[in-house]
Amino acid sequence: MTEMKNLIKPRKIKKGAHIRIIAPARSLKLLSETTIKEASDRLEGLGFKLSFGKHVSEIDEFNSSSIESRIEDLHDAFADKTVDAILTVIGGYNSNQLLQYIDYELIAQNPKIICGFSDVTVLANAITAKTGMITYLGPHFSSWGMKYGFEYSLENFAKCCMEEIPFDLLPSKEWSDDPWYIDQEKRDFITNDGYWILNPGHAIGRVVGGHVRCLNALQGTQYWPGLDDTILILEEDAEISPPLFDRQLQSLVHQLDFNGVKGILIGRFQKETKMTREILEKIISTKPELQNLPIIANIDFGHTTPLATLPVGGSLEIMAMADNAKIRIIEH
Repeated sequence: MTEMKNLIKPRKIKKGAHIRIIAPARSLKLLSETTIKEASDRLEGLGFKLSFGKHVSEIDEFNSSSIESRIEDLHDAFADKTVDAILTVIGGYNSNQLLQYIDYELIAQNPKIICGFSDVTVLANAITAKTGMITYLGPHFSSWGMKYGFEYSLENFAKCCMEEIPFDLLPSKEWSDDPWYIDQEKRDFITNDGYWILNPGHAIGRVVGGHVRCLNALQGTQYWPGLDDTILILEEDAEISPPLFDRQLQSLVHQLDFNGVKGILIGRFQKETKMTREILEKIISTKPELQNLPIIANIDFGHTTPLATLPVGGSLEIMAMADNAKIRIIEH
């Protein structure tokens, strides 16, 4: 079981902060010039100063770069005293290649916000497990290039990474699951039907999780974040199906420390997964270990947009009644 570290809270950022962009998974080369410009303009328009890691545009046959290049950019970002926060370019598949080469002491001595999602789940949870520093699952640099429908993402990023006070995570008014980066003017927004309360209850715990298959890749390693006194946050992408999600969830249930889980939050599934509320309820109902845990689904994090920012290693509270759900981010 992972040894718990003392909690380290990175300093919040404000206007004028210097944000470094790095590519621990896939390369900046995957982004169009338009998306890069839109993302840069939005961040700079908010008063942030941007810089890019030396190797962000390297690209190989895996649409990524060498371990050495990615580690150098990660270490440089934490070592540079002028850098206040770090955004990852985009997700991918291979952030876990980096874990054994990371200087975790360097990170612990230079705590700062690092934010991304999807494949960055492995980095976020591993860094938190090894250092005790809160990390953030939220918008990539690429996400900031979205012209329309980004307001909720921005608002929640600000609450989590720019403000100190606890806040309620509210449902968005509408969401999308379209390839916005292909045609910014052709968007399909869907009215949000709100949170799905799958199990009622109340719980407070530290935040662990993110993309389920990435989290499961840490099982049995020294980078496993541990599940004692936790709220599990789980999301998946279009590559998953209901039976595969069931298998991944069951794998978590089989962890020796799963009895430390106090509640579960599940992000919205992409349409391609064919996941429905009824199917998800069936999956949950087949696992006795889940029956006394408060569980809320259809939350604005994961691979649909917009997406909230959540603090891995921080804490949150779930209050789920039969017809009313409240999620409060306490420590971030």
